[in-house]
Amino acid sequence: MSIAFSDHDKTTAERPGLREAIEMIVGSGFVGVSLRVHDERGEWAGSAGAAELGGAAKPPVDGHHRIGSNTKTFTATLVLRLVAEGRFGLDDPVAKHLTGYEVDERITVRMLLQHTSGVFNFTGEVYPDGTIAPGIPIPYGTTGQEWLDGRFKTYRPEDLVRLALARPARFEPGTGWSYSNTNYVLARLLVEKVTGRSYADEMRRLIIGPLGLSGTVVPDASPELPEPYAHAYYRHGDVTVDVTRQNPSWISTGGDMISTTRDLHTFISALLGGELLPAPLLAQMCAPHPTGIPNMDYGLGVFVVTTDGGGTLISHNGAAVGHAALMYSTPDGRKTLTATLNCVDDAGLSIGAAFLTAQQRLVDEFFGG
Repeated sequence: MSIAFSDHDKTTAERPGLREAIEMIVGSGFVGVSLRVHDERGEWAGSAGAAELGGAAKPPVDGHHRIGSNTKTFTATLVLRLVAEGRFGLDDPVAKHLTGYEVDERITVRMLLQHTSGVFNFTGEVYPDGTIAPGIPIPYGTTGQEWLDGRFKTYRPEDLVRLALARPARFEPGTGWSYSNTNYVLARLLVEKVTGRSYADEMRRLIIGPLGLSGTVVPDASPELPEPYAHAYYRHGDVTVDVTRQNPSWISTGGDMISTTRDLHTFISALLGGELLPAPLLAQMCAPHPTGIPNMDYGLGVFVVTTDGGGTLISHNGAAVGHAALMYSTPDGRKTLTATLNCVDDAGLSIGAAFLTAQQRLVDEFFGG
């Protein structure tokens, strides 16, 4: 396999360990991968594999990509920016500002961002005893064909929230931790209610515009992906379908945004460098709350990861049906790793184990375990 470099990368020191790592990731079953790192040695970016099945072109080093749940970090930052503006308090009851949805009055804004609200996940819940409570049709599990057939359907965020709130809560607010996309769609509705503007407009006003994130898009219900991009695929039975174009409203602000490795670096570096939030709010964002996942706590829209060597990383990763994205940084924002991967997804998430291995391989290589 070979590596593709941007013009800037040709002038920087080579990183044979990183080149080997992304080649190994492609060898593990991914169609392609693009990687960008920043540290005291400068910037390095490269890609391996293919932009599309059967093609010879490598994935664009800074192509547009669906970033999945990295969207949550953007959303949490937007909410905290509005807290800094005095629009509402972090510990305000959500129901105080967001009426008409019968949100439990004990649920606070903090609980949404921290996944401690207990609200049912509209994409479905898997309980400790193995019981599955389905939500809307999603690409994973038994409804893969249903999602594939309806991948251009538009879902209204209000309907996703109402579906979730009509289901039993997973636990009493503030008494547990459970990852729920519903929390972040509620956060979107809160932003729109309080500001009187769309979530996309507020994201552009407070984050995308100030940071100059020219490759970052809030798509809402648009299926389009700006060029250049690497293709995403979904396999059902014996058929593999190009799902690069899909309506992301089914996941909404749980994971709908589009970005690039360059913009992800700019965003996480600026965030942790103190450019977007006052220091007290940034500290609360990165304060670890236990999740029950080994070496992974959760703050407000970020994972707080303890490395094998005892270091701390601030992270969020995401998957978006044939696309995946990684975003890691040291707590000061000075050393970052951002990556995008394209693959053939399926209902059984058969690429999942390779995805976890890819994350660990890159973290170990760049951050030293």
